[in-house]
Order: sequence, then structure tokens, then C-alpha cells
Amino acid sequence: MSVTCSGSFPDLLCGEDSGIFAGESSPACSSSDLESSASIEESIAGFIEDERNFVPGFDYLTRFQTHSLDASAREESVAWILKVQAYYNFLPLTSYLSVNYMDRFLYSRRLPDNNGWPWQLLSVACLSLAAKMEETVVPSLLDLQVEGAKYIFETKTIRRMELLVLSVLDWRLRSVTPFSFIYFFACKLDPTGTFMGFLISRATKIILSNIQEASFLEYRPSSIAAAAILCAANEIPNLSLVNPEHAESWCDGLSKVSE
Repeated sequence: MSVTCSGSFPDLLCGEDSGIFAGESSPACSSSDLESSASIEESIAGFIEDERNFVPGFDYLTRFQTHSLDASAREESVAWILKVQAYYNFLPLTSYLSVNYMDRFLYSRRLPDNNGWPWQLLSVACLSLAAKMEETVVPSLLDLQVEGAKYIFETKTIRRMELLVLSVLDWRLRSVTPFSFIYFFACKLDPTGTFMGFLISRATKIILSNIQEASFLEYRPSSIAAAAILCAANEIPNLSLVNPEHAESWCDGLSKVSE
């Protein structure tokens, strides 16, 4: 697979209008940062090998396309998660993990079709679990149900749902995500670190702006990270001419992740 900024990845790479490049510089990917580059690249290769274990099965997207699963309900749930993330200023990884837990759960367990409340309960439970994994300060389960939550659940109900999610996910919450790769890929693209802050910030926004779309599920985390970094680089004159095919050389296995 070739990672490109158009064509094969239109939903991810073109879903947001181009921002204004501010030109702030960031610390370089110096020799001290990369002195253990061999072990870092080995870790990245390990992430690529493991990432298939932290995404839904290959036919998950097809279930939305055939209406076996409700794509609009998923979009609404993800939109709510992103609103709560913004409300509490949670880390981007927290919202991504919430959606990842939800998708992995839905691949293995079907929700009852009861006027939308099961989706809301699942969303709250997944967001709560992700916040406990990543945030230093976590709101109470009642306080987490803000930003237009259609249903308000008792704490004991959410905790039961959390246990069900943990069981279905086999307690594997430390997932491989695009955020496992973006700093490494940004360093590969910009080893001086001149545009590092912009690349990572912009790539993060691109990733979060597209997780509502079911088509996003077609791609592995490493491919999403590479495409987001390339799209961010396309907004920087000094990096806009980088050949997307070059991304395949960033680490072993990147070109094969979607095969």
C-alpha cells in the first residue's frame, strides 16, 4: 500500500480545511533524542505487528455499509465523545481510545435496539475507561454525562457496562493507536524539528476530525498516522514536495498494513 495525501485516503486527508501555518519551531529530533534509534524503530515495528490486535475485524466496516450496524448512531456517539473531550480538555488520545473501545466492543457484541440509550451507555462507559487510562483528573460518572447527553445513567449502571466492555475487550485497554506513531513519523519527515510542533498538532486535529466517519475504520493506526503527518506536511512549503511514497521507508511493515 502506498500512503498518499489524496485518492486512497480522501476522507482522512481532505476532511478539514487547511489551516494557517504559523511557523513556530520545535526542538529538533537531536542525536540525544535518537541515540537509541535502533530500539525505537524496533518498538515501532512491534506496534505495527501488534496493531491488528487492537482494531475491529476486517468485516466491521461492511456491517455499516450493509446497515447491519447503524452508522448514524455511531457518528452521534463519537460526536458526543468529542464534545466531552473538549469540555473537560481531555487529551486527544482519550477520545481516540474511547472510540476504539466502542468499535472493538461493537465488533464482538451487538447492542439491543432500544431507542438509542444502549449507544449512550456504551459511549459513557468507553469514555470513562479511556479517561481512567489517560487523564490525571477524571470527573465522576455523573459529571461525565454532559454536553447534550440524551440519557443520564446511575453510577452502578455505568460500572456494570464498564465491566462488560472490559470483559469483551479481554481487559486490553492499552491499545496501539495513531498516536503511537505520529511523533516518530514527524521526526522522520522533519529531523531538524523545525516544524515538529505544527506537524503533530495538525496531524492530531486531522485524526480527530475524521474518527466519526465509518470509512475511517478501513485503515490501520500506522497508516492513519502516516497519512495525517503527510497531509500536515503538505501545508508547509518546505515539506509540501515530499513524495508520499517515501513514507514506506519510515519503518518496516508500513507499506503492508492494509494488504
